[in-house]
Formats: sequence, C-alpha cells, structure tokens
Amino acid sequence: MNADLEQVIALQRLDTAGQDAERRLAEEGDRTKALEARLERAREQVASAKQRLAANQEARRALEKDAAVHQGRLSKFRDQAMEVKTNQEYHAIQKEMSYAEGEIKALEEKILERMLDADDLTAALKRGEAELAKEQKEVEAERRAMAGELADLRAARERLTAERTALVAAMDQRVLTIFELVARRRHGVAVAEARDGVCTICHVRLRPQVFNNVRRNAEIIQCDSCQRILYFIPPPAPAEQPARVE
Repeated sequence: MNADLEQVIALQRLDTAGQDAERRLAEEGDRTKALEARLERAREQVASAKQRLAANQEARRALEKDAAVHQGRLSKFRDQAMEVKTNQEYHAIQKEMSYAEGEIKALEEKILERMLDADDLTAALKRGEAELAKEQKEVEAERRAMAGELADLRAARERLTAERTALVAAMDQRVLTIFELVARRRHGVAVAEARDGVCTICHVRLRPQVFNNVRRNAEIIQCDSCQRILYFIPPPAPAEQPARVE
C-alpha cells in the first residue's frame, strides 16, 4: 500500500478514536446528573412516605383527642344519671349518653382504620429506605467506575494526541492539507473504504476506472461525490484445501 495512503488511514483512525474519547468525556456532566437524579427520585419517595405516615399519625391523634372528649362527656353523663330525680331528666341523659357512645364507636372505627393504614405506610417507608440505600450503593459504585473510565479516557486522549502529532510531522504536507480540508467538511471523516465499486460512506457508485485505481492502493484518490480519500481492502485469500488422500 502507498505510504501516503497508509498514513491517512492511520490518521483517520487516530482522529476517530480521539473524537470518541472527547465525546465520552463530554458526556461526564450528563452522566453525573443522571446518577444524581436516580438518588433524588429515591429520596423523594422516602420523603413522600414519611409525609404520608406523619399525616396518618396526626389524623389518628386528632381522632383520639375527639374520642377522649366524648369519653369524658359520657363519664359525666353517667355520673349525672345517678342523681336525676325525674324520668324526663333520665331519658334526656340517656339520649346524650347514646349519642356520645355512637360518636365514640365511630371514632374508634376511624382510629382502627388509621392504625391499619399506618402499618401499610410504615412498610412502604421501610421499602423506600431500603431502595434508597440500594441506589446509594449502586450510584457510588458507578461513580467510582466512571472516575476510572474518565481517567483512562484522559490518558488515551493524551496518547492519541502525541501519536497524531508525530504522524502529522512525518506526513507529506500536500496530503495532510487534503485530509484536513475534507475532514472539516465531512464531520471529521476524511477517509472511506471503497467496496464493490461503491464509497461505503456516501454510497455513491464509483466510475469503473476510478475503482480499479483505488483497488491498487497505490495513490491518493478522492471520491468524486464526497471527496473522501478512498482505500480498498482486498478480500482474504481462500483457505488452502488439504490434499486428498487416495
């Protein structure tokens, strides 16, 4: 293969690897935000469960307070019932006692409902806290892994930059100019494989003579459509068949 062609292929590989490293480094902020969002959702679930449980307990205390008021009135009416002089007074007190007993019963049923709800809410809170603990552990592990990955990417970027600098210094400046011009115009991709008579990136069919020249890999040839530098990968040689033993 032509030396200039080998160099532009190598330069493209370095640039592609460098672009990938830069892209992944640029994603650090979004990945960090995504991890924090996971924790925030888990924290919100725990906070919501605590609020629901607190509201349940507050409502239960209010019901118990109302029940105590009616219980006090009932005790008072029972004491008064021992001192009434007439049937009319007795029936009036009995009516008040029946009302108080009914209110107490209704309130006790509501208190029982709140107690049953509290069991479910307490269980939900424990599940939320367990999920938060799990998320915290997983996110911390992912952060450590990401930190290691970012360190590797930064090291790779430095290595690729050094290799690119050395390669560019050794290249023919005319060829380098062509490469960089096409790369700027084609989103960083200045080299393309030609296969079956077609540029594999822009998918435009090459003229037969152009493709025949590309197949030789003997010079810098650009695609007539996208201007990328073309190269050809020969098909693998067929495997030798073992000699047949008669």
